[in-house]
Amino acid sequence: MEINLDINRVFAGLGGLFGAAGIAAYAAAAHSTDGHMATIAPILFIHAPAFLVLSILARINRAAYFGGLVLVLGLLFFIGDLASRDYAGDRLFAFAAPLGGSLLILGWVVVAATAFRAFDFKKSL
Repeated sequence: MEINLDINRVFAGLGGLFGAAGIAAYAAAAHSTDGHMATIAPILFIHAPAFLVLSILARINRAAYFGGLVLVLGLLFFIGDLASRDYAGDRLFAFAAPLGGSLLILGWVVVAATAFRAFDFKKSL
């Protein structure tokens, strides 16, 4: 018997990459008390399983897909800014971290909105 599980492979891949990056950030934080790796690690690690779930949910709900895209942008700006401060010595761009944090909040609100029928668009992407 063959099981056909149609998933959003990009979100599944991002979940794996965020998990791997989270572990790497934890390792970096363990070897240095300076910098932002101790902040970056749990954020990435918490979002890894979320993207594995979104890889399924995003195939049946447009709001979940959109929320996932907003979360990706938020992570890139927020984590990118903190990592840039550690490794390049300067921010990514002005207000990148606050923009990223705001996008993360918005992304989670959009994902939460998938629980309501009004946002249940039920179209595969």
